[in-house]
Amino acid sequence: MTKKKTVIAIVTAVIAALLLYIVLHHNPFANQSEEMIKKIISCVILIAIYSVFILKYDKIVILPVELLQNRQLIWKLAKNDFKTRYAGSYLGIVWAFVQPVITVLLYWFVFTVALPSRAVAVKGDIEIPYILWLIAGIVPWFFFSEALSNGTNALLEYNYLVKKVVFKISILPIIKIISALFVHGFFLLFTVGLFACYGYYPDLYTLQIFYYSACMFVFVLGLCYITCSIIIFFRDLGQIISIALQVGIWATPILWNITTLSPRLRIIFKLNPMNYIVEGYRDSLIDKIWFWENFYSTAYFWILTMCVFAFGAIIFKRLKIHFADVL
Repeated sequence: MTKKKTVIAIVTAVIAALLLYIVLHHNPFANQSEEMIKKIISCVILIAIYSVFILKYDKIVILPVELLQNRQLIWKLAKNDFKTRYAGSYLGIVWAFVQPVITVLLYWFVFTVALPSRAVAVKGDIEIPYILWLIAGIVPWFFFSEALSNGTNALLEYNYLVKKVVFKISILPIIKIISALFVHGFFLLFTVGLFACYGYYPDLYTLQIFYYSACMFVFVLGLCYITCSIIIFFRDLGQIISIALQVGIWATPILWNITTLSPRLRIIFKLNPMNYIVEGYRDSLIDKIWFWENFYSTAYFWILTMCVFAFGAIIFKRLKIHFADVL
């Protein structure tokens, strides 16, 4: 009971601080009426999240607690999952990097050799090679698509563990996501190295990549708790997610520049949470913008992520007792 009061007190303090910051934040260059609407919406959503957290405390908090308590087991199983995924093949884990590398090389050939004159304007008249702008956006998408696909099927793949009463099945989705994170780490190094080859050397802004990777990790984890719970009862969800990912790469400004859209369409596309991640990688590597400078985009992403994670925790907790029966 004491721990519960402590956690609630901490969350209350954080929510209060966020509400105060939102109210006091002022952007002199923004439209003041739009600014007020954004503040009201942000405050209402935060209060709603806080209310749900208090009412569903036990169902929401149990997931982070179980993940923290089993962190060593999660790490071991994630490494084992990554190694055994390609067990039996001659090249082993090399296959984990082959397809993304080939995709990157194809883009490099098309936009550097076949279309060498293409560039993207950033910060006014400054231009950078299109391949760099593209890589900064597509690398996080590689991780998101792999993590979501594998995390969704985690309970199906490890169904023999789901049927064990003593096993904490809540750790299975994060195992798949950490496994995908190993490949993502390789491509982060590849991306920084490629930028260095073009004369864009890493600096303090580059460290923000870790922040945006953490953002994506938390978001996709909450999403996977929803999808892995539903797919057990509705197997067609796997095909729906595959189609959604195909559409998503075009609905996210990865291959195209969002600044070419009208202001109204730009607002609609910015509702896609992956836009925040993709733009964040580019802000870190190209535009050199700190994440707190995009206040409302950051606030929107984390509010949405908290909603997704809370909903994922609730639905996972509610459906968990039926998993073993269906599988």
